[in-house]
Amino acid sequence: MKLILFAGLFVIGIVVLFCSGRKNKTVQKSPVPADTTLVKKHLTALTQTLQFRNHKNVDQLNAVADYIQQTFHTYSHSTEFQEYKVDGKVYKNVIGSFGTENKKRIIIGAHYDVCGDQQGADDNATGVTALLELARMLKGQKLNYRVDLVAYTLEEPPYFRTENMGSYIHAKYLKDNEIDVYGMASVEMIGYFKDEKGSQNFPIDILSWIYGDKGDFITLVKKLSGAGPFVGNFIDHFKASNQIKTETFPAPKFVGGIDYSDHLNYWKFDFPALMITDTSFFRNKNYHKPTDTLETLDIQRMTKVIDAIFLSIIHLR
Repeated sequence: MKLILFAGLFVIGIVVLFCSGRKNKTVQKSPVPADTTLVKKHLTALTQTLQFRNHKNVDQLNAVADYIQQTFHTYSHSTEFQEYKVDGKVYKNVIGSFGTENKKRIIIGAHYDVCGDQQGADDNATGVTALLELARMLKGQKLNYRVDLVAYTLEEPPYFRTENMGSYIHAKYLKDNEIDVYGMASVEMIGYFKDEKGSQNFPIDILSWIYGDKGDFITLVKKLSGAGPFVGNFIDHFKASNQIKTETFPAPKFVGGIDYSDHLNYWKFDFPALMITDTSFFRNKNYHKPTDTLETLDIQRMTKVIDAIFLSIIHLR
């Protein structure tokens, strides 16, 4: 069994090294670059709330949902709440749509709730901020697909891996209504970077031989096989943008952490999906703690991740 495991990881390593080696040295210029001032503004609005934005504080979650909807409304073709009830309480996903003249659509999603009593700056104010900036950047762009930016509620415990997750509700809606989805990208923690040796851990120690031990990269996590054309195309464009050091992780199911976000529900309904992440608790030791604050984030590199997502979206064919 150990031999099989090692062989599997060796193959993964070869694939990763091959993919990482295909680099265009030119940094693409974004027609509408992400704005660090607006990024900080949104991060502050999401983290400096009267109450923590967890499942118990429904009024606070609704206030955050309103902030997201109002921002989407400023830029998008259409916005809507997707409401549903859990234990008698109403929770909301927020959707902003672009390129609505196109039938086939792309979903870019991030959850806005937190785990317990903490600000959740990296987890996941960074992902939601990416959606808010993408809304501004996508306004007026000629798109080849409809793009739905979706801010989910109830990703965190106690609802994680249940049918009460906002992303489950959304993915099921797409499946039930036979909506033509090209693919989905989950933006899950994109603001924590470290250049010191030993700042990056992995679910399996051998992976440090492939990726190194510095937390200085963003990771694109996909299925080991059967990921679908959207995933491959998105990754190619993301890497070709050369905005930020990027690693691809084609992950087998037995590796922990590969489905710890909203993309897992799109996988459940057989939609192509991937996760964009700074690797969460494998790097950021503030994960699910009160120390996950705005001051710990690398705004400059986070902004480059947003630029890479934007460039990937507008170049998809």
